[in-house]
Amino acid sequence: MKSAVETLNPTRVKLTVEVPFEELKPSLDAAYATIGSQIQVPGFRKGKVPSRIIDQRVGRGAVLQEAVNEALPQFYGQAVEENKVRPIGQPEVDVTEVPAEDGQDLKFTVEVDVRPELELPDDFSGITVEVDEAKASPEDVEARLIALQERFGTLKGVDRTVENGDFVSIDLKASIGDEEIDSVTGVSYEVGSGNMLDGLDEALAGMAAEETKSFTAPLAGGDREGEDADVVVTVQSVKVRELPALDDDFAQLASEFDTLKELREDVTKQADQAAKFEQGVQARDKVLEHLLETIEIPVPDGVVEAEVNQHLEGENRLEDDEHRAEVDANTRKALKAQFLLDAIAEKTEVKVEQPELIEYLVMSAQQYGMDPNQFAQAIDQQGQVPAMVAEVARRKALAAVLEQAKVVDTAGQPVDLNEVTATDVASQLFEGGSEHDHEGHDHGDHEGHDHA
Repeated sequence: MKSAVETLNPTRVKLTVEVPFEELKPSLDAAYATIGSQIQVPGFRKGKVPSRIIDQRVGRGAVLQEAVNEALPQFYGQAVEENKVRPIGQPEVDVTEVPAEDGQDLKFTVEVDVRPELELPDDFSGITVEVDEAKASPEDVEARLIALQERFGTLKGVDRTVENGDFVSIDLKASIGDEEIDSVTGVSYEVGSGNMLDGLDEALAGMAAEETKSFTAPLAGGDREGEDADVVVTVQSVKVRELPALDDDFAQLASEFDTLKELREDVTKQADQAAKFEQGVQARDKVLEHLLETIEIPVPDGVVEAEVNQHLEGENRLEDDEHRAEVDANTRKALKAQFLLDAIAEKTEVKVEQPELIEYLVMSAQQYGMDPNQFAQAIDQQGQVPAMVAEVARRKALAAVLEQAKVVDTAGQPVDLNEVTATDVASQLFEGGSEHDHEGHDHGDHEGHDHA
């Protein structure tokens, strides 16, 4: 087999492949055997029909088509390996010549998007980023103490109308026209939290137990997300949260400490540690942004369009041009980040050890609420282990950059990320992430030989 590659642009190539008849013949013989086992010809046992009879009955063209379809993935894969092409997305195959007679070659071309080659700096020690000072404010400490109080608070019913901050038990029913879209009963809700339906807080204000009110709100999820629905809310009960006093008794109830002073000191340490970790997160984000801004990273339009369409189709928002533009921008940025970190991982020869992969699998299983062993089996069955290995490598690549970069705070003091290890900071990169990452897609899924 002979093959050649032509670069069409930084993210797309064209492969030209010529396959001698001798290399195609095994597939041609297999095609005759397959078709011969599917047809019946008087005078011949099933599966023993001669090739010339098959040509007469179904045509040599049908046999060639069967053989070529069977052989193309193998020859495409060989061409990719020979030319060291790293394809992403689906290839576009054009068969230009089929062997009309024995001895003639099979010829075809393939256009496919590829991972771009990036020019990276020799090292990353020249990068400097500025982050906030890692000092928790008194307000941060008080907020943590209040959150701890709330964990040990109790709800008490009150005989009055709803006020902001109350806890209510409500029934909700949403309809569009005559169709009931959804309904729930007895759901608990903190008034003012704004985490359920637009307009719910305003509707609840001033309502009393057993009172019902109607309002209009866009649906927050489901097949008809974003559509306005008629919502009916009924208040079952109104409660307020009573917090325990901040004293030594509370310290003994809520912690291993005997006094409020000791508890406050410990909470202050936690707040300071959180501030240091936030420094690391800021450094990570700023380093990544610096790299994305200073390194040219082309992305294949075809892959972007396919992912954007898949995203919008899943949300039933294919015609939403404004949202399409937003998802397109997020997709391009996510792809650039992936290409960049993959290139850094290769340049720095990042290796993923088994304990690191297991740690990542366990963490991912927890996010999905699954048993780690079951999660690992599911990932293996879906063929996603290589994608997970690539994900861990990207995190280690970003950590390697963070270790080289110079990080200072707004007071000009150097920041030592070793206190909250760079790997820990980098591990947060793709968790939650941009809107694009909602799909759970790893763009590394495109890597490899997507056979025709």
